[in-house]
Amino acid sequence: MRTLREMSIGSVAVYSDPDRDALHVRMADEAYPIGPALASESYLRIDKLMDVAKRAGCDGLHPGYGFLSENPALPEACEANGITFIGPPASAMRAMGLKTAARDKMSAAGVPIVPGGAANTVDEAKATARRIGYPVMLKATAGGGGKGMRLVHKEEELGPALERARSEAKKAFGDETVYLEKAIIQPRHVEIQVLGDRDGNIVHLFERDCSVQRRHQKVVEETPCPAIDDEIVRKMGEVAVKGAEAVGYFSAGTFEFLLGQDKEFYFLEMNTRLQVEHPVTELITGMDLVREMVRIAAGESLGYAQKDVTRSGAAIECRIYAEDPSTGFLPSPGKITRLRTPAGPGVRDDSGAYEGATISANYDPLISKLSVWAPDRPRAVARMRRALGEYVVAGIRTNLPFHERLFAHPEFIAGHYDTSFIERHRQALVDGSLFAEEEHASVAAAIAVATYRAEQRGSSGNGDSGGTEKRHSVSPWVTAYRSRLGGN
Repeated sequence: MRTLREMSIGSVAVYSDPDRDALHVRMADEAYPIGPALASESYLRIDKLMDVAKRAGCDGLHPGYGFLSENPALPEACEANGITFIGPPASAMRAMGLKTAARDKMSAAGVPIVPGGAANTVDEAKATARRIGYPVMLKATAGGGGKGMRLVHKEEELGPALERARSEAKKAFGDETVYLEKAIIQPRHVEIQVLGDRDGNIVHLFERDCSVQRRHQKVVEETPCPAIDDEIVRKMGEVAVKGAEAVGYFSAGTFEFLLGQDKEFYFLEMNTRLQVEHPVTELITGMDLVREMVRIAAGESLGYAQKDVTRSGAAIECRIYAEDPSTGFLPSPGKITRLRTPAGPGVRDDSGAYEGATISANYDPLISKLSVWAPDRPRAVARMRRALGEYVVAGIRTNLPFHERLFAHPEFIAGHYDTSFIERHRQALVDGSLFAEEEHASVAAAIAVATYRAEQRGSSGNGDSGGTEKRHSVSPWVTAYRSRLGGN
């Protein structure tokens, strides 16, 4: 809505009954009710969306990044009703929507894929697993967000895991079909943002590392990825562009890859929509991806080639959830009685809440996406630590303490993490029992080194040092570390 306002385009929101007072409803130029809390009776009803679009005189529809955003029936309905869909064509959605079909399509296009196969029955699943070798990962062919996924280490676990994965997939996506993939142990989850126009021009906007996850769902994303160099990014980008070309893709989209410890990467899936974590790409490239999507939907060409796309600095995003990490990250709905969001140089808070708002139990409990930018990763980590320290949410439980512990963890500070990071360090990150006395020293040392380097760079006069006051705010860490080093 902010982007549309900058482009002098009016915005129309839809809302279910419990979302009547939601922030997006308050911000829109117009808003229309579409039904009860149950998504299948409101946000998933294409006929109701088309009715609102007609009544409000809309000539375009942006699907956001939830509910129907990857359902090809929505762009088809838009076309039938003379409404421009601000997103990719239905044909590309269909080609990439089912993971098994997408794997086949990408393999034919020369995109590296993880070995896998069918799992329609227990016997078929066992045969596939024996062929590719354990451990294996069961995955739902439709949808995402970690639903319908199970890691299986041995054959006797496969039958029960298949049953649970099918049940979860059926409940989440209305399709119980699952398949098997070889499990890449302790991989990183790295994705490439692509952007294409209707004339066939496609570019990539570099990578995002989304490896810090709980229950196969992303919690922290950053760019650049601290584990790979520019050459690997270039190769991944070229593969993503090739994949997008293979399905006639335009608008914004994301290719997700698993990156092995040997730096080999494999296609995971394509998200045919805007990603939750797109702000970090915007921060390093200076682009507004929503604006680009609107331009492309209006028939405009990109107006730039791959060589024209550059990036600067480092950006990190934390997903701030109304959830309780100590209960397995279960949602913690309720009324926000106090809210103070962080600010200052290089801080961006894309919020869906306000003081007095109620976080509903009906939908995803995301409160906001807190993002920071800095000239390099150490300063971005330090800036995020500072921003998290300023964030105040009262009345409900949130994962803010979890994030603060994460950004104080020496391995994260060093960039040494993968998709199993949270599970390996659950006790440390969830209940704060991480820091035995000797671990306190390693955390202090890691923070001090990163901070000291940032100070040294900042004193060179690049305008982002934050001044003496900022450096003093972290001086206890630095002083303690320097004292252990004899004052150096």
